[in-house]
Amino acid sequence: MSKAQRYTMFALLYFAEGAIMSYFTSLNSLYLQSFGLDMGQVGIIGTIAMIPFVIKIFLGMLSDKVNFFGLGHRKPYIILGLAIQTICLTLIPTINPGKEFWAYAGMAFITVLGMALYDTCTDGLALDTTARDEEGIIQGFMGGGRAAGMVVVSSLLGLIVQNTSWRLGFYFLALVSLMPLPFVFFAREVQRTPERTFDWGAFSSFRKPSVISLGIIGALYSLIIYGANQIVNPSLVEKFSINYSTAGFISTVLSLGIVLGSVFGGRITDKIGQKRSVQTALMISMISVALLAAIIAPWMALLLIFIFGLAFGFYETVFFAISMRVTDGRIAATMFSILMAIANIGTGIGLGVTGVMSDALGYNATFLILAVLNLATLPLIRIIFPKKQ
Repeated sequence: MSKAQRYTMFALLYFAEGAIMSYFTSLNSLYLQSFGLDMGQVGIIGTIAMIPFVIKIFLGMLSDKVNFFGLGHRKPYIILGLAIQTICLTLIPTINPGKEFWAYAGMAFITVLGMALYDTCTDGLALDTTARDEEGIIQGFMGGGRAAGMVVVSSLLGLIVQNTSWRLGFYFLALVSLMPLPFVFFAREVQRTPERTFDWGAFSSFRKPSVISLGIIGALYSLIIYGANQIVNPSLVEKFSINYSTAGFISTVLSLGIVLGSVFGGRITDKIGQKRSVQTALMISMISVALLAAIIAPWMALLLIFIFGLAFGFYETVFFAISMRVTDGRIAATMFSILMAIANIGTGIGLGVTGVMSDALGYNATFLILAVLNLATLPLIRIIFPKKQ
């Protein structure tokens, strides 16, 4: 498999994940409300659907430890995960959530379980097959692919459902799930050498100050970026009374910024090194989040939100690239999954804290506090990179 084909495969795998995840986090509520479900019931299903991303640590351990019927540690699990997701998406339209609540909740859980399986093993395959000087660009393609998938769902799926039906919308998502398969079939796994054979002793890596510091940075970055992202549209509604159509367009502009920030951020990381990249991403993040408080006209919103998207994508790509560098090859997928789980904890805290802060202090003050919080990562960067890079 050529380098271009590898990059395309990883981008498409994350494209599929971004597309389906965007449905569950953005459009699932509209689908369920069309069957008469209230937001309490929607919330229950949403929580059940996201459980697989909490237990993905164990999926990483499974992939690291168990050779799937002698076919490999990554590739067969990726194919299985995509197959589960595709089948479930074709079956979902046969279920009436209003009458078969738990059947739909179970199907949503299994769908996301398939996604969590191939997501975890995609990360493992990237860790196994990526050279040190490619880590940034690989993460750029993966992060950009996911953001692109989110853009497609926020635009094409809405048009399909509006002009045809939800059934065809789910079939469209099933087809998106199949897109990476031709590339995955031709992917090659690396041979499991002793230094890449599962070993419980490798978990001692989590006692290293650099790994602990990276976990804290991941949680902080997720708190700041996702927290700020959550209040962007509400702040614009308060300032300019934007409608849902405008809010959707702004979300698309943000996603395009994330795509470009991910792709070019990956290239920049490989060129100038991870330490300088994370410092640059920190500075851009701090400035862009602070500027969100300075929006005084609608035209400024698009420009500053695009810059925020660039910072979002760049920061995420750098974090993923550094996570690849510190993982122990014996538990690569497991260790990466744990670091991502810690970052997800930061996301949850950020969504809760920024909601409370914006109610108590206002949106502008919340943006400024989040911007300053970036400075808390500076001493942690020194621990991860004790020497000049």
